Amino acid sequence: MRPIVGLSFPATARRAPVAKWLTRWSAKPVFAGSIPARRSNLPDNGSVFSLRRSSEDVIQEQIAVAREREAASPRFLSIANGLLVDDLGSFAQDRSRSVLGSGKNIFNAAKRAFANWQMFDLGWVRVVNTAAPIEYRQIIAVEVHALGLRSVNLSKILETVDSETQFGFLYSTTLHHAEQGEEIFLLRFDTATGEVSYELEAVSRPRHLLARVAYPMTRRFQHKFARDSHRRIRQAIASGS
Repeated sequence: MRPIVGLSFPATARRAPVAKWLTRWSAKPVFAGSIPARRSNLPDNGSVFSLRRSSEDVIQEQIAVAREREAASPRFLSIANGLLVDDLGSFAQDRSRSVLGSGKNIFNAAKRAFANWQMFDLGWVRVVNTAAPIEYRQIIAVEVHALGLRSVNLSKILETVDSETQFGFLYSTTLHHAEQGEEIFLLRFDTATGEVSYELEAVSRPRHLLARVAYPMTRRFQHKFARDSHRRIRQAIASGS
């Protein structure tokens, strides 16, 4: 695919065969995106999607439950080594990269934007718990508003990096997520050239019934997120936010 606003999706990106995951997932519960109830006010249903915004109290309840559980995706990625497996099965892989500028000041500005979750501040996407630090086992709650529906998706950070040349994290989806998979958000500073880049790499497949039924639309929104996220980080650096 051709580059879009400085963003490229490699032609080698892997796509999951639709028929394969439809067959494999035919025996799964309809509301696989739900989390088991631990408290009376935490619903045990397909509550990933809603017509209304979830209250902060409900989201904090969901985060508390997810924090006590392991991530719900197989391991596919690592920050140090990238893709760990040769056969992704029914999972799709996406990679994108954009150049943010040059120099240590740009790298530091991008790190501040990351720490404030600006790469998710897209209007139709936001991090709910913005005070959460980028640290191991932290739960990140991402709200998505698209096609008249809202969803709150919880992921757990499994890896972080903070060095002179790299900054970022890898998170894995929990059971309270429309998708199943892992994603890397990474800033790189090339000390030889001064170039600062932002990289996204994800491996995913739909978990929730609605995401599976609307799989082509789901993929469009995943690519839209990547484009918008790259654009938002550049804007945050330019504005100093």
